[in-house]
Amino acid sequence: MSRRRPVYLDHQATTPLDPRVLQAMLPWLMGEFGNAASLQHAYGWAAESAVNAAREEIAEALGAAPREVVFTSGATESNNLAILGFARAARRTGAHVVTSAVEHRAVLDPCRALSAEGFEVTLVPPDREGRVSPESVEAALTDRTILVSVMAANNEVGALNPIGRIAALCAERGLAFHTDAAQAFGKVPFGVGGGVALASLSAHKLYGPKGVGALFVRSRPRVPLAPILHGGGHERGLRSGTLNVPGIVGFAAAVRIARREREAEAERLGRLRDRLETAIRASLDGVTSNGPPSGPDRLPGNLSLSFAGVDGSRLVSSLRGVAVSSGSACTTASGEPSHVLRALGLPEPLAKATLRFGVGRFTSEGQVDEAAAEVVAVVRRLRSENESLRD
Repeated sequence: MSRRRPVYLDHQATTPLDPRVLQAMLPWLMGEFGNAASLQHAYGWAAESAVNAAREEIAEALGAAPREVVFTSGATESNNLAILGFARAARRTGAHVVTSAVEHRAVLDPCRALSAEGFEVTLVPPDREGRVSPESVEAALTDRTILVSVMAANNEVGALNPIGRIAALCAERGLAFHTDAAQAFGKVPFGVGGGVALASLSAHKLYGPKGVGALFVRSRPRVPLAPILHGGGHERGLRSGTLNVPGIVGFAAAVRIARREREAEAERLGRLRDRLETAIRASLDGVTSNGPPSGPDRLPGNLSLSFAGVDGSRLVSSLRGVAVSSGSACTTASGEPSHVLRALGLPEPLAKATLRFGVGRFTSEGQVDEAAAEVVAVVRRLRSENESLRD
């Protein structure tokens, strides 16, 4: 008899594919298998038409023009194209990039690569709740600054940044502003008006397929980009490679569903998140919440809790019935404490003893209650074992 799978509460890492998205993709996985760049026959024409329709739908959701949506393999590639591509294209005008200390590694690592190329990179610290203020960004600007990159929503503590104000600040200074919007797009109101020059998106964060994303690239005024992939000149020469037609169709379907259901879903997820936190806090002391309080400054389904008196190295591995993480899915394998939590001022032991919960579209109240009960039981056991060792 197979063991029941754990309750999935890691929706910031990835979301399950919505069955409605799968239905939209199926024809393009089988009979409609053409290459969207094969424009000499009906198979290619059909694929091109599907890509164009998806591009229009995603552009409309962003408040952009279709030609400003460049399809990629996901937000990591989009971040690399935005940061490396713009900095290299605009280097003659300056060589200073400003970003934040709580960005995803898909932003921090390209910035580190720019440092190796001779660029100066400034990391702006967040406030105690993980938000990046326009004032702190402004203080970091110099006459050599060419690019500012600040995420729309933090993937670990759920903090929503004042992107509109930061983008406006950059526009006033004639600077390019990029935002990693992978966690925000489809979950909270997000658009590219008001000065956003570049925005990275990902399908698998909003119940679409893995392996597909997009980069918004403003056309007026034109944002220069040097491509990082070469070989065919696809996507207006910005991103070579055969387009993932089924993935792109699925991405658009996921966006369509999110636009229709986002407000009701956000309200439900907020209630589930609060239910989870209340249940855990009611049974445990020594629990610290990271990030903004529940409300308009936080992703609806995100909850980050730190547990005092617990061996962090054993916490996640002891939760056999709940699938959660201690931080970003891209950094937890290193065993190092979260750079986001350290930037918020958490000491290393508490940063390591942190769980990131992400409730999602298919999470039920019963699953939340089941997860809370297991977390409480595991934390109590680990604390008891620690007490025994000290005795």
